[in-house]
Amino acid sequence: MGHILENVVFLELLRRGYEVYIGKVGNTGVDFVVIGDEGEQYYQVAYTVIDTTGETLRRELAPLMAIRDHNPKFLLTMDNAPLTSHDGIKQVNVLDWLLNR
Repeated sequence: MGHILENVVFLELLRRGYEVYIGKVGNTGVDFVVIGDEGEQYYQVAYTVIDTTGETLRRELAPLMAIRDHNPKFLLTMDNAPLTSHDGIKQVNVLDWLLNR
């Protein structure tokens, strides 16, 4: 399901008019680096980051935290949690993100 969700986000970013690239930071990858009228933004997509150890959340946040600029960074998941910020990285429910512009 995670790969399907990434494809949905990729297509939506294109539909919204962004230039979309795959990013790499050290040995880790950023799912999407997008460039639009607002500048650069970074997106990481995961079906869920909820687990008992917190390892999935750390793994998904690591590439975004390694980026030292101050452009917007997003973690999109299917988790039904309120809007959350991890050191400035906004965790957003992907369905809410898809329905909002």
